[in-house]
Amino acid sequence: MTKSLAVIYSRACFGINAPLVTVEVHLSNGLPSMSIVGLASAEVKESKERVRSAILNSGFEFPANRIIINLGPADLPKSGGRFDLSIALGVLIASEQLERKLISKMEVIGELALNGDLRPVNGVLTATLAAIENNNSILLPLENAKEAALSRESNIYCASNLLQVCVGLVDKELLAYAGANDIDESVEAISDIAEIRGNQHAKRALLISAAAGHNILFSGSPGSGKTMLARCLPGILDRMSLSDAMEVAAIESIAKEGFVQQNWRRRRFRSPHHNCSVASITGGGRLPVPGEMSLAHNGILFFDELPEFPRSVLESLRQPLEDGQLTISRAEWKVNFPADFQFVAAMNPCPCGYFASEDRECHCSKTKIMQYLGRLSGPLLDRIDIQVMVNDPKISLVDLPNSKRVSSDDYSVQIRNCREMQISRQGLLNSNLSAELLLELSVLKSRSKATFNKAIKHYKLSIRAQQKILRVARTISDLECSKEIKESAILEAVSYRAFDQLLNKARSFI
Repeated sequence: MTKSLAVIYSRACFGINAPLVTVEVHLSNGLPSMSIVGLASAEVKESKERVRSAILNSGFEFPANRIIINLGPADLPKSGGRFDLSIALGVLIASEQLERKLISKMEVIGELALNGDLRPVNGVLTATLAAIENNNSILLPLENAKEAALSRESNIYCASNLLQVCVGLVDKELLAYAGANDIDESVEAISDIAEIRGNQHAKRALLISAAAGHNILFSGSPGSGKTMLARCLPGILDRMSLSDAMEVAAIESIAKEGFVQQNWRRRRFRSPHHNCSVASITGGGRLPVPGEMSLAHNGILFFDELPEFPRSVLESLRQPLEDGQLTISRAEWKVNFPADFQFVAAMNPCPCGYFASEDRECHCSKTKIMQYLGRLSGPLLDRIDIQVMVNDPKISLVDLPNSKRVSSDDYSVQIRNCREMQISRQGLLNSNLSAELLLELSVLKSRSKATFNKAIKHYKLSIRAQQKILRVARTISDLECSKEIKESAILEAVSYRAFDQLLNKARSFI
């Protein structure tokens, strides 16, 4: 004979989505036991022991009945300890130690310790947004409350332990988290571009890259400042908008590293090592988690020593660089992760690093140089708008003039104004212009058109490479507040084809 049935709502974590999970707890006569069904992973099934101990240590009675717990839908994979609290409340309601109506219109997430304390879980922000969209409030551990408060919603309730949850439900004094006004919106300063002495040409290229989100490749000898230039990029970009920052926070919320609120509106700078695997870059796993591409969403993905990365990793960049998202397909599931990042790379021109240097002798053979450069495919290079050589200063650093140098703040003003111009004109940055819209905004006069056509013949440019040059030229013109793309802008955009120049030099190398 059936004693009681309780239904509690919770949220799973699957990619960047938080699908609704119905936790059904059924008590019936029979030998005391507890079973969990519904495609639950091992850590979910282990919640039986955590729930039992937490209920007893919180001063409640654990029913000596046959307990069946169903996590629906049955075909959705469930993992982690996020269902502990909902299972415990379901057991208490089914055994009539709590009233059913107390938990109506509320979704519950949280892991239980053996003493009844609530521990934080991942994916809280996505679950909160999904619950609010479903017109439900959400109950979660206190340590997750600040992350959930980023949603700026008021229907967020939190507690420190199971007893506090039950007392708060009965007394209707469950703690509503009101910390949204305490969220730190500041962005701390990082590497200042003024610290880089010399390399004006490379700094100019970095400014153009940041002004429209163009992908950029720095090539030069070791110690010339390629990595330092790349690390200055987040400091000259403005902070993310609230919607963009929320999107990034939701991705980090489900990642292994977790979400960190400090500087949460600063654009991320991800710099994986070249021994990384394809899965660590793209994401995936038994249950899908984001990789470096998605963690760099709305920010910068930096590959140092680009040719040292495995070919499979480099080729995996091609879809996200083109579409701004990443699709991962497996036999049992398929997920889409956002991956709209600015790609920045650095490389040496040869294995020893001194092939393009005027001051140091290169010890590499032509065969080694061509093999080294050949690790980068043409389709990948076509997706990099700006390719620039970074040269060592010709004089000592201590002899460089001490005149006032342009700081990151000065660059930021130019970049902000340029981006605002692009958004007001076409609704998106120049780096994302469609082919049709690009041609509408790139009407060239006869002299500029002749220069552009000469460059096509000389460098044998593909259609994609031609579009990249026009996009960069359009950005250069925007920085100069010019509606017309002048010949000088075309010439400067063509000059940012350093890899083509490097290949031509290597082919003629004796």
